[in-house]
Amino acid sequence: MYQPQDETLHHFEIPLPGPLDIPSSLEVFRRWGDDGLDRWDGRVLVRTARLDGQSVPFACTLTGTVDAPAVKVMMASPAQASAIIPVVTTMCVTAPQALADLMLADPVIAALEARYRGVRPVLQSDLFTALIRSISAQQVNLKWAVTVRRRLAEAFGCRHTLGPYEVISLQPERLAAATVSELRGLQFTTRKAEYIIALASAIATGSLDLEALRQAPDAEVVAHLTALRGLGVWTAEWFLARALGRARVAAGDLGVRKAVGSVYLQGQMPTEAEVRRLTAHWGEAAGVAQQLVLHALSYGV
Repeated sequence: MYQPQDETLHHFEIPLPGPLDIPSSLEVFRRWGDDGLDRWDGRVLVRTARLDGQSVPFACTLTGTVDAPAVKVMMASPAQASAIIPVVTTMCVTAPQALADLMLADPVIAALEARYRGVRPVLQSDLFTALIRSISAQQVNLKWAVTVRRRLAEAFGCRHTLGPYEVISLQPERLAAATVSELRGLQFTTRKAEYIIALASAIATGSLDLEALRQAPDAEVVAHLTALRGLGVWTAEWFLARALGRARVAAGDLGVRKAVGSVYLQGQMPTEAEVRRLTAHWGEAAGVAQQLVLHALSYGV
């Protein structure tokens, strides 16, 4: 039972399944900078959720431990709880039984979980923003991807204020009306500008229904996304893993290839095919295992 705690902004205490190291899991949102869309300062996470077609802001303050994780969620109205609470309770992929089984079979993953216990992938709750993230990160370093994404958010996003916090959301309709020259002015390449506008237009006109993809099989999701210019299998696999929470490895991603090579091949760089072979046994724990090897790549095996 969630109980509001004040008369202006409303607070709900939400328990989450453990083990879950929320601070370490959320570091992905500030390691390369603040894009204004998912904001994490080491203590408070500020994001948006979709409610009746509109983006509403919420903030999460950590209150629990790794073994008994919990967050205090702040929102403007208790009427928003129906949209926000499900987003918060499912924001991390855990797959506890699948991970336990994998750890018995794979000493590498068992060692990583022992060292980085509770580090889990954090889902992108807004599907449109998830794809914009992937496009912005194509063939550039992640710090630069954050920089141009922040410019895009500030130029075309919708600003939301919640108490002392501010966060920005992206709307397909606004970006569909943008021009390539406007996005080039933010230092996107011409191709990326075209990809972003085409994606936004497909969603705004209804030719691409992202919400319907939540229930679609993996192959259908990949087919729908890769039919759009600029969205390849790499983007589709990240979307499956980080937006839909599917047990999918982004085997063609350079970071994933480096991470898998660092733990299974003594640092040698595997091909995409080798990554698929080396991770095939991850099964339903693939999302968690992928995050553990990426975390190890960033913070030391």
